[in-house]
Amino acid sequence: MTQLDFIAVEAPMTPLIAPTRLTADHRMEFRRAVLERLEACVRDGESAVELDLGGTLEMDASGLGVLVLLQKRARERGRVVRLLNAPRTVRQMLNITRLDSLFEFVKR
Repeated sequence: MTQLDFIAVEAPMTPLIAPTRLTADHRMEFRRAVLERLEACVRDGESAVELDLGGTLEMDASGLGVLVLLQKRARERGRVVRLLNAPRTVRQMLNITRLDSLFEFVKR
């Protein structure tokens, strides 16, 4: 390898931090934030959108809908969605609705 040879390494991405409550009250703001993050991932050539749910205490159908929308749009763009530090309650909701297989789960 010469001094001019480079090795391509994907830089670690900064996850989007989900709000404490993923509910109807916060749906539009959360939706905007996740779709903006997805577009940034596409623009930057990142393979995945990471969403840190570690501080999320509550999620209703509205929050679930935003996660599904993000996953659908990410798949259309050839990206995956990684849910980091998903609390038991969030994982249970995804499991009960049989949507857990749509996401990658990572504990950090």
